Amino acid sequence: MKILLMAVNAKYIHSNPAVYSLKAYAGEMEGRQIAVAEYTINQRREEILADLYRQSPDMLAISCYIWNWEFVSVLLQEIPKILPQTEIWLGGPEVSYDSERILEQFPMVRGIMTGEGEETFRELVEGIRPLSEVHGLVYRQDGIVRTKERGLLDLSQIPFPFEDLSAFANRIIYYESSRGCPYRCSYCLSSIDKKVRFRSIDVVKRELQFFLDQRVAQVKFVDRTFNCDHEHAVSIWRYLLEHDNGVTNFHFEIEADILTQEELALLSRMRPGLIQMEIGVQTTNPKTLKEICRHADMERLRYVVSKIRQAHNIHIHLDLIAGLPFEDYESFAHSFNEVYEMRPQQLQLGFLKVLKGSPLYGTAAGYGIQYLSVPPYEVLSTRWLPYEKVLLLKELEEMVEIYYNSGQFRTAMGLLEKAFPDAFTLYTALAQFYRKKGCLQQAQTRISRYQALMEFMMTTALLEKERLCREALIYDFYLRENGKSRPEFAPGETETVKAACKKRLREFYTEEEAKRKALSSYGAYDSRQMSKMTHAELFRYPVWREELTLAEEPCEQPVLVVFDYMTRDALTRDARIIFVAF
Repeated sequence: MKILLMAVNAKYIHSNPAVYSLKAYAGEMEGRQIAVAEYTINQRREEILADLYRQSPDMLAISCYIWNWEFVSVLLQEIPKILPQTEIWLGGPEVSYDSERILEQFPMVRGIMTGEGEETFRELVEGIRPLSEVHGLVYRQDGIVRTKERGLLDLSQIPFPFEDLSAFANRIIYYESSRGCPYRCSYCLSSIDKKVRFRSIDVVKRELQFFLDQRVAQVKFVDRTFNCDHEHAVSIWRYLLEHDNGVTNFHFEIEADILTQEELALLSRMRPGLIQMEIGVQTTNPKTLKEICRHADMERLRYVVSKIRQAHNIHIHLDLIAGLPFEDYESFAHSFNEVYEMRPQQLQLGFLKVLKGSPLYGTAAGYGIQYLSVPPYEVLSTRWLPYEKVLLLKELEEMVEIYYNSGQFRTAMGLLEKAFPDAFTLYTALAQFYRKKGCLQQAQTRISRYQALMEFMMTTALLEKERLCREALIYDFYLRENGKSRPEFAPGETETVKAACKKRLREFYTEEEAKRKALSSYGAYDSRQMSKMTHAELFRYPVWREELTLAEEPCEQPVLVVFDYMTRDALTRDARIIFVAF
């Protein structure tokens, strides 16, 4: 009997830990061949159908989530046409809540595994007992039958599913050291978990060492609140600090306001780039926080984020959710500004998703929440936030992604912030500018984004600071890449100045070839090669300063800056800069 566990991911770089965990837990069975097939929602359905046909499983088990359900729903209509004898089962959070309705809607599906699936899947494929005795099933048999709810597993008994990493080349590995969440946020499915369970710390360390030994690029912990248990979190963080391979990055979702001083001190010692933190702020509105059953100490949160930022070694993501109860447009603007002031590396602006089975699912109507009837069930409007305002926030989100989260415009955006009363007003104005240009939701080149920002800057109070703006933009541009062609927005120089720059740079690279003082990492490269591998730019303003002001005065003498792309900031990926006296 051939059994195929099927996952449909949002992107190729993603992987589905659930199907690998089910396969590992089922183990080897006589007469049973279990395989995994991963696809993406960006693939042609015909391509997936062809691959399924070639594999021709006797049983097909599909993992279902909000990001793939519409795609899977279409595939379900087609699979029986090419594989009429294949028995189809579903599992995952998207089908666990209203399983009976889904079976009625999709008569080709034999049954659904609800809740935690490892033990259920193993008993199902073993076929030793009748389906009525397998807990955690909703299946079709003279009507629709629901069996008893499946009990919770000891996580340490689940085998490690990543012994063979050949399927994960150039992809993110998702790993769990715990299940469940101690918090009861009403919008989250984790709020219905009965308790938090942890994998044995000795088992976790052994498995993390495997990732370290294999030098994988990134491991994302899927623990809902990784640091909810102090001893568990510290043990793992200390192990990563002591066994760091200099390559692997580990991602954690944490509750920042419960981090202790001991944990902050430990985190400050991490190699830059070793770990990154995702922190769900969601809102700073006290009434909203109370309504969604979310505790948050904002003062403590600000302190913790500030301490982490000071160490300049951890990439911080802060998350906001638009569309929560009691949060109107003005309230969200306030939340946005408060979180923006914390200066994370990424500010993730999301929109409320009314998930089936979450507490908010049952109370949404009372808040006047209108949301998409199909996945991802995203908010359209609420009693406090009309659809018109949701659309404005969508535009703002796009500007934040381009001009803040990319990290490519820090100097220029820092200047712009001085010309607006707050960050929300700035990004709203930028979105309006993009809308008038007809650029929203359009694919753009990196150069065109810089050019658009230059045009926007000239519509603000910075109009009289054109040279400063151009230098800020060109500084940002060359911090990230050694562009092959000079951008149009680059400041111009006279032929006399250009000649003097070339002469001074020839001297600099000749000196470096002989003595290797500033460019020691360039080994045996000669002066000509080094000049091509780096970039030099003349600046009249000190745009490299941490805090530029609108009243910035030019430098006493122009400064040549050499951008060293072989040596980059581990956190920002910015090139190292070298000052050359001119």
